[in-house]
Amino acid sequence: MTNKKDLSERDICTKFITPALEKAGWDMQKQVREEVNFTDGRIYVKGNLTTRGKRRRADYILYYKPNIPVAIIEAKNNKQSVMAGIQQGLEYATILDIPTVFSSNGDGFYEHDRTAASGSVERIIPLDEFPTPDQLWERYKRYKGIVTPEVERISAQDYFFGGISHSPRYYQQIAINRTVEAIAKGQERILLTMATGTGKTYTAFQIIYRLWKAGVKKRILFLADRNALIDQTGRGDFRHFKDKMTVIKHKKIDKSYEIYLALYQGLTNYDEDKDAYREFSPNFFDLIIIDECHRGSASEDSAWREILDYFQTATHIGLTATPKETETISSTEYFGDPIYTYSLKQGIEDGFLAPYKVLRVGLNVDLEGWRPEAGKRDKSGQLVEDRIYNRKDYDRNLAIDERTEAVAHKITEYLTKTNRFDKTIVFCVDIDHAQRMRAALANANSDLMAQNPKYVMQITGDNEEGKRELDNFLNPEERYPVIATTSKLMTTGVDAQTCKLIVLDSNIDSMTEFRQIIGRGTRINVEFGKTFFTILDFRNVTDLCTNPDFDGDPVRVKELGEGDEFETPEDELAGGEVITDETGEEVIFEPSREPPEIITGGDITSDRRRKVYVNGVNVAILNERIQYMDGNGKLMTVNLKDYTREKVREQYQSLNDFLTQWQNADKKQAIIDELTEQGIVLENLKEAIDKEMDIFDMICYTAFDQPPLTRAERAKQVKKRDVFTQYGEQARKVLEALLDKYADEGIENIEDIKVLKVNPFDQFGTLTEIIQLFGGKQHYLQALSQLEKALYQAA
Repeated sequence: MTNKKDLSERDICTKFITPALEKAGWDMQKQVREEVNFTDGRIYVKGNLTTRGKRRRADYILYYKPNIPVAIIEAKNNKQSVMAGIQQGLEYATILDIPTVFSSNGDGFYEHDRTAASGSVERIIPLDEFPTPDQLWERYKRYKGIVTPEVERISAQDYFFGGISHSPRYYQQIAINRTVEAIAKGQERILLTMATGTGKTYTAFQIIYRLWKAGVKKRILFLADRNALIDQTGRGDFRHFKDKMTVIKHKKIDKSYEIYLALYQGLTNYDEDKDAYREFSPNFFDLIIIDECHRGSASEDSAWREILDYFQTATHIGLTATPKETETISSTEYFGDPIYTYSLKQGIEDGFLAPYKVLRVGLNVDLEGWRPEAGKRDKSGQLVEDRIYNRKDYDRNLAIDERTEAVAHKITEYLTKTNRFDKTIVFCVDIDHAQRMRAALANANSDLMAQNPKYVMQITGDNEEGKRELDNFLNPEERYPVIATTSKLMTTGVDAQTCKLIVLDSNIDSMTEFRQIIGRGTRINVEFGKTFFTILDFRNVTDLCTNPDFDGDPVRVKELGEGDEFETPEDELAGGEVITDETGEEVIFEPSREPPEIITGGDITSDRRRKVYVNGVNVAILNERIQYMDGNGKLMTVNLKDYTREKVREQYQSLNDFLTQWQNADKKQAIIDELTEQGIVLENLKEAIDKEMDIFDMICYTAFDQPPLTRAERAKQVKKRDVFTQYGEQARKVLEALLDKYADEGIENIEDIKVLKVNPFDQFGTLTEIIQLFGGKQHYLQALSQLEKALYQAA
């Protein structure tokens, strides 16, 4: 009979834990999920390449009903104690909002019950006394404060499954469950804060569906402020409402539907007697969901608040990535504190959102200011006011041709070094700036414009041709347009899932707007190679990354100086305002000495302050400074080498500790991965040291002041010692080729057995044939281990 101590963790699950669950009445098909990956693993950026970190995985999650988790089980092998997995399980349960945790080694269960009375939170229970589904459901109800049968009925309402290919991610599940439970218990104002790209609309759909099917909310209004948002919603998950749903257009009201999608501008005429929403009775709607609620509903005199105040008997749910908090406007004052928050930082950490790096370009006229020489005239022949102009002036009241051209040139230079067909959004000061930037980019990319004039498009509220191309820009299947110049139209609500470059050439001082703009790039699309994005910042907007209110820092910030080239791959308008017309398109005006007349329909309002256009200005790039991000996603203020030294010494107290771990590691890649998890991006360290040394030497040199050898020197020493005499001629040639590969590329590139499939190893035969030269796979791996020991023998 097999000794239990010899069984693997998976065997313990199969032979002891699963049978105990079945005996307790758990349906293994519908109520139990095993080996549940609930995150995707953080994406780490290495040059132009990315790699995934470890996923978080629970051994078992138990559900009373699908997507209503009640317990988590962490399994360990029998060499460990029954309580060995409890802390890991508790960490996961905190993230997943689950009340009960079990640890098991096959001898029994160690239980942690958050709902238990003081003094009995943890206990050991036998294998055959595992709680039943109803018992754990009772705990869940205590944990959630579900006390009446009606609240229980609503809270247990099924999710929608038909026609949706994916299950909700863990944070969506929490947001949906908490919202439904809160409404079941009578809460009337709810705020959900979820970072852009995390599926707010899908979350809203499931909330609406469950409340609708439970008969609690029979008529529902989904409000947005952009046509693109309504169109995406209607075509997306909401399509499953079929003939029960309608989109309110042209202020035409049909009261025969149950689910309504509408622009708030489409319900108001800015005339109290004619407002379309008044065609509904004040108690017509049971539930109103306000998408992107930071954009209008928070202000007491806003159009959205008029609608919400009219339908005040309905439950109001605000959805936002960026709750607005200023001296005069507050989302939380209206809705209350968020019932759940899933931040950009958490989304990046979990691997559901794309990380990004920042390249900052400092132009001389921006950093030093520009003062016109005596008698300087603008392009219309008028004298230019003699004063010092700075970044706040440019393109708002002073446009310098050469500055626009320099920005366009730098954007083009970056894309040339990466991929000229990477989708790019250029955020400009206003529509006029976006128009001029389009022209400058067209000239800088004349060869590609000759192939297709839609390579660069101005996509702004006043430009019908550009607006028609918005869907094509957003569609991953469509190649054109590639570069979109915009001002405000694309700051929010557009799903740019393949956007790889965001250019900031606008004075953005608003944290809300900055977060929204970042959100244009955070979606991941692996199929189209989008796993991270880059921000090219010309206006120091990314200074907002250091603001304590910001919650999703870049992996790297680099400032480019004069003559610097891009690496090859391996203000709210300074007091201006954005108004949206009844179609949800932008109308922009800037402050003048007297209030301008507002012209709706997408036109720019005439500004009494004349914008000055000049040329003949010397524009150049200044300064260079590189900053890196630490493991917590914060900008490092220390030297990169000092930071690496500190982090390595946290892991290894002495050189001897590191040497022992390195020599004993079956694969050196495991230690490299461990250091990466600690926030040490070795690719960045390589750039800082700028020497062809091994990662091993890099760590010894940086952390322990050891004199380094280059990879070539280590490989040469091994060849000199002639340590492979026991192998045949062909096998020795394979090992020499591995040494050459190591000298060129490093240890991490020879540890994967698949290296034997590529040049120059393919000249020795197939992978199987090469392995047979050593007498089989095990002998080949032993030879590789011997090679690695020889490489580091001189350490």
